[in-house]
Amino acid sequence: MQLKELFDLPSFAGWVEIFVLAAMFYYVFRLFKGTRGAAILSGLIIVYGALYIITVLSRLDILNWLLSRLMLYISLAFVVIFQPEIRRVLARLGRQPMWRSNGIASQKSLVEPIMQAVQLLSKRKIGALIAIEREIGTRALQDSGTRVSSVVSSELLATIFFPHTPLHDGGVIISGDRICAAGCLFPLSQKEELSKQLGTRHRAAIGITEETDAIVVVVSEETGAISIAYNGRLRRGLEEERLRRVLSSLLRREHTGLARFREKLKAGEADLSDTVLMTFAEEKDEK
Repeated sequence: MQLKELFDLPSFAGWVEIFVLAAMFYYVFRLFKGTRGAAILSGLIIVYGALYIITVLSRLDILNWLLSRLMLYISLAFVVIFQPEIRRVLARLGRQPMWRSNGIASQKSLVEPIMQAVQLLSKRKIGALIAIEREIGTRALQDSGTRVSSVVSSELLATIFFPHTPLHDGGVIISGDRICAAGCLFPLSQKEELSKQLGTRHRAAIGITEETDAIVVVVSEETGAISIAYNGRLRRGLEEERLRRVLSSLLRREHTGLARFREKLKAGEADLSDTVLMTFAEEKDEK
Protein backbone atom coordinates (compact mmCIF):
# COMPACT_ATOMS: atom_id res chain seq x y z
CA MET A 1 0.00 0.00 0.00
CA GLN A 2 2.85 2.38 0.75
CA LEU A 3 4.32 1.90 -2.72
CA LYS A 4 0.98 2.72 -4.32
CA GLU A 5 0.77 5.86 -2.24
CA LEU A 6 4.30 6.96 -3.20
CA PHE A 7 4.07 6.11 -6.90
CA ASP A 8 1.08 6.76 -9.11
CA LEU A 9 1.26 4.02 -11.73
CA PRO A 10 0.41 5.15 -15.27
CA SER A 11 -2.66 3.98 -17.13
CA PHE A 12 -2.58 1.79 -20.24
CA ALA A 13 -2.28 4.88 -22.44
CA GLY A 14 0.57 6.07 -20.24
CA TRP A 15 2.43 2.78 -20.67
CA VAL A 16 1.97 3.05 -24.44
CA GLU A 17 3.46 6.55 -24.41
CA ILE A 18 6.41 5.34 -22.29
CA PHE A 19 7.03 2.47 -24.71
CA VAL A 20 6.89 4.76 -27.76
CA LEU A 21 9.29 7.29 -26.19
CA ALA A 22 11.67 4.51 -25.11
CA ALA A 23 11.65 3.07 -28.64
CA MET A 24 12.29 6.51 -30.15
CA PHE A 25 15.26 7.16 -27.84
CA TYR A 26 16.65 3.67 -28.52
CA TYR A 27 16.57 4.09 -32.30
CA VAL A 28 17.99 7.62 -32.10
CA PHE A 29 20.98 6.36 -30.13
CA ARG A 30 21.27 3.37 -32.45
CA LEU A 31 21.37 5.61 -35.54
CA PHE A 32 24.01 7.87 -34.00
CA LYS A 33 26.16 5.02 -32.73
CA GLY A 34 29.59 4.99 -34.34
CA THR A 35 29.30 8.53 -35.75
CA ARG A 36 30.95 11.79 -34.79
CA GLY A 37 27.63 12.97 -33.38
CA ALA A 38 27.49 10.13 -30.84
CA ALA A 39 30.04 11.73 -28.49
CA ILE A 40 28.44 15.17 -28.89
CA LEU A 41 24.97 13.77 -28.20
CA SER A 42 26.18 11.92 -25.09
CA GLY A 43 27.93 15.05 -23.84
CA LEU A 44 24.83 17.20 -24.31
CA ILE A 45 22.63 14.72 -22.48
CA ILE A 46 25.07 14.36 -19.57
CA VAL A 47 25.59 18.12 -19.16
CA TYR A 48 21.91 18.99 -19.45
CA GLY A 49 20.82 16.14 -17.17
CA ALA A 50 23.40 17.02 -14.51
CA LEU A 51 22.46 20.72 -14.54
CA TYR A 52 18.76 19.91 -14.36
CA ILE A 53 19.19 17.55 -11.40
CA ILE A 54 21.40 20.04 -9.56
CA THR A 55 18.91 22.90 -10.02
CA VAL A 56 16.01 20.74 -8.84
CA LEU A 57 17.78 19.36 -5.76
CA SER A 58 19.22 22.76 -4.85
CA ARG A 59 15.87 24.46 -5.50
CA LEU A 60 17.45 26.94 -7.89
CA ASP A 61 14.13 27.80 -9.48
CA ILE A 62 15.39 30.58 -11.74
CA LEU A 63 18.17 28.44 -13.24
CA ASN A 64 15.74 25.54 -13.61
CA TRP A 65 13.31 27.85 -15.44
CA LEU A 66 16.12 29.02 -17.75
CA LEU A 67 17.13 25.43 -18.56
CA SER A 68 13.56 24.52 -19.49
CA ARG A 69 13.35 27.56 -21.79
CA LEU A 70 16.68 26.68 -23.41
CA MET A 71 15.24 23.43 -24.76
CA LEU A 72 13.94 25.25 -27.87
CA TYR A 73 17.41 26.58 -28.72
CA ILE A 74 18.98 23.21 -27.92
CA SER A 75 16.59 21.62 -30.44
CA LEU A 76 17.75 24.08 -33.12
CA ALA A 77 21.38 23.39 -32.24
CA PHE A 78 20.64 19.65 -32.47
CA VAL A 79 19.49 20.05 -36.09
CA VAL A 80 22.61 22.05 -37.01
CA ILE A 81 25.14 19.80 -35.25
CA PHE A 82 23.66 16.51 -36.41
CA GLN A 83 22.75 17.60 -39.94
CA PRO A 84 24.74 14.79 -41.69
CA GLU A 85 23.16 12.07 -39.54
CA ILE A 86 19.64 13.51 -39.94
CA ARG A 87 20.12 13.77 -43.72
CA ARG A 88 21.15 10.12 -43.85
CA VAL A 89 18.07 9.01 -41.88
CA LEU A 90 15.71 11.06 -44.06
CA ALA A 91 17.34 9.63 -47.18
CA ARG A 92 16.64 6.11 -45.93
CA LEU A 93 13.00 6.97 -45.20
CA GLY A 94 12.65 8.45 -48.67
CA ARG A 95 13.41 5.18 -50.48
CA GLN A 96 10.12 4.69 -52.27
CA PRO A 97 9.52 1.87 -54.80
CA MET A 98 7.97 4.38 -57.22
CA TRP A 99 11.24 6.32 -57.29
CA ARG A 100 13.37 3.39 -58.33
CA SER A 101 15.30 3.48 -61.54
CA ASN A 102 13.82 1.30 -64.27
CA GLY A 103 17.18 -0.36 -64.73
CA ILE A 104 17.50 -1.76 -61.23
CA ALA A 105 15.95 -5.10 -62.15
CA SER A 106 18.54 -5.61 -64.89
CA GLN A 107 21.57 -4.73 -62.76
CA LYS A 108 22.41 -8.40 -62.26
CA SER A 109 24.02 -8.23 -65.69
CA LEU A 110 26.59 -5.79 -64.30
CA VAL A 111 28.30 -8.42 -62.17
CA GLU A 112 30.53 -9.96 -64.83
CA PRO A 113 31.74 -6.72 -66.50
CA ILE A 114 32.58 -5.23 -63.11
CA MET A 115 34.24 -8.46 -62.00
CA GLN A 116 36.43 -8.63 -65.09
CA ALA A 117 37.40 -4.97 -64.80
CA VAL A 118 38.31 -5.02 -61.10
CA GLN A 119 40.24 -8.27 -61.46
CA LEU A 120 42.34 -6.74 -64.22
CA LEU A 121 42.88 -3.54 -62.26
CA SER A 122 43.69 -5.49 -59.10
CA LYS A 123 46.42 -7.53 -60.82
CA ARG A 124 48.07 -4.35 -62.09
CA LYS A 125 47.46 -2.48 -58.80
CA ILE A 126 45.49 0.29 -60.42
CA GLY A 127 43.10 2.09 -58.09
CA ALA A 128 39.39 2.16 -58.96
CA LEU A 129 36.16 3.47 -57.45
CA ILE A 130 32.92 2.21 -59.01
CA ALA A 131 29.53 3.23 -57.55
CA ILE A 132 26.32 1.49 -58.61
CA GLU A 133 23.27 3.69 -58.10
CA ARG A 134 20.21 2.07 -56.58
CA GLU A 135 17.06 3.83 -55.34
CA ILE A 136 18.52 7.15 -54.17
CA GLY A 137 19.65 9.36 -57.04
CA THR A 138 23.21 10.65 -57.38
CA ARG A 139 22.66 13.49 -59.86
CA ALA A 140 24.61 16.01 -57.76
CA LEU A 141 27.61 13.67 -57.65
CA GLN A 142 27.34 12.97 -61.38
CA ASP A 143 27.50 16.70 -62.07
CA SER A 144 30.86 16.85 -60.28
CA GLY A 145 32.40 14.62 -62.97
CA THR A 146 32.17 14.15 -66.72
CA ARG A 147 29.04 12.75 -68.36
CA VAL A 148 29.64 9.50 -70.23
CA SER A 149 26.32 7.72 -70.89
CA SER A 150 27.78 4.45 -72.18
CA VAL A 151 26.98 0.77 -71.89
CA VAL A 152 28.88 -0.90 -69.07
CA SER A 153 31.83 -2.97 -70.29
CA SER A 154 34.95 -4.26 -68.60
CA GLU A 155 37.17 -2.69 -71.24
CA LEU A 156 35.69 0.78 -70.75
CA LEU A 157 35.90 0.59 -66.95
CA ALA A 158 39.53 -0.52 -67.08
CA THR A 159 40.36 2.22 -69.58
CA ILE A 160 38.77 4.95 -67.44
CA PHE A 161 40.94 4.09 -64.43
CA PHE A 162 44.15 3.58 -66.37
CA PRO A 163 46.81 5.96 -64.94
CA HIS A 164 47.40 9.36 -66.55
CA THR A 165 44.06 9.40 -68.37
CA PRO A 166 41.86 12.49 -67.81
CA LEU A 167 39.12 10.60 -65.92
CA HIS A 168 41.16 8.15 -63.85
CA ASP A 169 41.23 10.34 -60.72
CA GLY A 170 37.72 10.06 -59.30
CA GLY A 171 34.79 7.69 -59.18
CA VAL A 172 32.55 6.12 -61.82
CA ILE A 173 28.77 6.12 -61.32
CA ILE A 174 26.65 3.41 -62.92
CA SER A 175 22.89 3.97 -63.14
CA GLY A 176 20.75 1.14 -64.43
CA ASP A 177 22.89 -0.66 -67.00
CA ARG A 178 24.87 2.37 -68.18
CA ILE A 179 27.89 4.34 -67.03
CA CYS A 180 26.50 7.82 -66.36
CA ALA A 181 29.60 9.75 -65.30
CA ALA A 182 33.30 9.37 -64.55
CA GLY A 183 35.83 11.40 -62.60
CA CYS A 184 33.18 12.14 -59.96
CA LEU A 185 33.95 13.48 -56.49
CA PHE A 186 32.42 11.46 -53.67
CA PRO A 187 31.90 12.79 -50.12
CA LEU A 188 34.46 11.48 -47.61
CA SER A 189 33.27 9.59 -44.55
CA GLN A 190 33.84 11.41 -41.27
CA LYS A 191 33.66 8.33 -39.04
CA GLU A 192 36.34 8.57 -36.35
CA GLU A 193 36.57 4.81 -35.81
CA LEU A 194 37.76 4.07 -39.34
CA SER A 195 41.20 2.52 -39.66
CA LYS A 196 44.03 4.97 -40.25
CA GLN A 197 45.20 2.68 -43.04
CA LEU A 198 42.20 3.59 -45.18
CA GLY A 199 43.02 6.14 -47.85
CA THR A 200 40.90 8.76 -49.54
CA ARG A 201 39.47 6.29 -52.06
CA HIS A 202 38.08 3.96 -49.38
CA ARG A 203 36.77 6.85 -47.28
CA ALA A 204 35.00 8.20 -50.36
CA ALA A 205 33.44 4.76 -50.95
CA ILE A 206 32.09 4.69 -47.38
CA GLY A 207 31.04 8.33 -47.60
CA ILE A 208 28.73 7.93 -50.58
CA THR A 209 27.11 4.83 -49.07
CA GLU A 210 26.40 6.81 -45.89
CA GLU A 211 24.31 9.29 -47.86
CA THR A 212 22.82 6.97 -50.49
CA ASP A 213 22.03 3.27 -50.94
CA ALA A 214 24.65 2.88 -53.66
CA ILE A 215 26.94 -0.15 -53.85
CA VAL A 216 30.61 0.75 -54.30
CA VAL A 217 33.46 -1.49 -55.48
CA VAL A 218 36.95 -0.28 -54.56
CA VAL A 219 40.36 -1.41 -55.80
CA SER A 220 43.34 -0.40 -53.68
CA GLU A 221 46.16 1.25 -55.57
CA GLU A 222 48.74 0.18 -52.97
CA THR A 223 47.84 -3.48 -52.48
CA GLY A 224 45.42 -4.30 -55.30
CA ALA A 225 42.90 -5.57 -52.73
CA ILE A 226 39.23 -5.39 -53.72
CA SER A 227 36.58 -4.15 -51.28
CA ILE A 228 32.84 -3.47 -51.31
CA ALA A 229 31.08 -0.63 -49.47
CA TYR A 230 27.37 -0.61 -48.73
CA ASN A 231 25.21 1.11 -46.12
CA GLY A 232 28.20 2.91 -44.61
CA ARG A 233 30.22 -0.28 -44.11
CA LEU A 234 33.26 -1.63 -45.90
CA ARG A 235 34.20 -5.25 -46.61
CA ARG A 236 37.89 -5.40 -47.39
CA GLY A 237 40.10 -7.90 -49.20
CA LEU A 238 37.45 -10.01 -50.94
CA GLU A 239 38.55 -12.96 -53.04
CA GLU A 240 37.11 -13.43 -56.52
CA GLU A 241 34.37 -15.93 -55.67
CA ARG A 242 33.43 -14.14 -52.46
CA LEU A 243 33.27 -10.84 -54.32
CA ARG A 244 31.06 -12.34 -57.02
CA ARG A 245 28.63 -13.79 -54.44
CA VAL A 246 28.37 -10.56 -52.45
CA LEU A 247 27.97 -8.38 -55.53
CA SER A 248 25.40 -10.72 -57.09
CA SER A 249 23.44 -10.84 -53.83
CA LEU A 250 23.32 -7.05 -53.50
CA LEU A 251 22.42 -6.39 -57.15
CA ARG A 252 19.74 -9.10 -57.12
CA ARG A 253 17.67 -7.15 -54.58
CA GLU A 254 15.12 -4.97 -56.32
CA HIS A 255 13.70 -3.45 -53.14
CA THR A 256 15.08 -2.41 -49.79
CA GLY A 257 13.60 -3.79 -46.58
CA LEU A 258 11.69 -0.52 -46.09
CA ALA A 259 10.18 -0.68 -49.55
CA ARG A 260 8.98 -4.26 -49.00
CA PHE A 261 7.47 -3.21 -45.69
CA ARG A 262 5.62 -0.28 -47.29
CA GLU A 263 4.23 -2.55 -50.00
CA LYS A 264 2.88 -4.92 -47.36
CA LEU A 265 1.54 -2.00 -45.32
CA LYS A 266 -0.28 -0.63 -48.38
CA ALA A 267 -1.81 -4.05 -49.02
CA GLY A 268 -2.81 -4.42 -45.37
CA GLU A 269 -0.58 -7.47 -44.88
CA ALA A 270 2.08 -6.00 -42.57
CA ASP A 271 2.27 -7.23 -38.99
CA LEU A 272 4.55 -6.76 -35.98
CA SER A 273 7.14 -9.22 -37.31
CA ASP A 274 7.38 -7.23 -40.55
CA THR A 275 8.01 -4.07 -38.53
CA VAL A 276 10.90 -5.74 -36.73
CA LEU A 277 12.31 -7.10 -39.98
CA MET A 278 12.06 -3.65 -41.57
CA THR A 279 14.01 -2.16 -38.70
CA PHE A 280 16.94 -4.51 -39.19
CA ALA A 281 16.73 -4.78 -42.99
CA GLU A 282 19.88 -2.80 -43.62
CA GLU A 283 21.90 -4.94 -41.20
CA LYS A 284 20.64 -8.12 -42.86
CA ASP A 285 21.70 -6.87 -46.27
CA GLU A 286 25.29 -6.75 -44.98
CA LYS A 287 25.39 -10.42 -43.97
